[in-house]
Amino acid sequence: MPLSERIRTFLDSHETLYSVTTHPNAFTARQVALAEHLPPRTVAKTVVIFGDGEYHMIVVPASRLVDLQEARPTLGLAHLRLASEPEMAQLFPECEVGAMPPLGPLYGLPVYLDGGLATQEEIAFNAGTHREVIHMKTADFRRLVKPLVVSIVREAVGFYGG
Repeated sequence: MPLSERIRTFLDSHETLYSVTTHPNAFTARQVALAEHLPPRTVAKTVVIFGDGEYHMIVVPASRLVDLQEARPTLGLAHLRLASEPEMAQLFPECEVGAMPPLGPLYGLPVYLDGGLATQEEIAFNAGTHREVIHMKTADFRRLVKPLVVSIVREAVGFYGG
């Protein structure tokens, strides 16, 4: 499946330099890092939450997990939960469930970017499928998405590398 027209148009209309690579199906961010031969600290995992009546995107390195207990006060939310698969299918109709890119402005969602990922020179993330990855400079991603940089991650238990 080629990069969706909606995602391509969004990136191109903002004059963003990027490349797209294809690999065999990979269903987790860590699997994407392995398939792309990239350090997990540079591969973004997009976590969608529902808090205080709105959806939000949290973007963290593949080697980390979102700490939901830390996220609630950090994001100023009274309540939050992970978005369900049916909700994600509705929010990102041109994407395979779980493969949405962290392009919040394209979907009208605020984006929170982990501080560790924000300092990487390059970032890679799912391009709407479990086979395609978008690569770009992190500075370009930050210019495009305008995320709020936060620290709400914890180490993934049993994972070494990064």
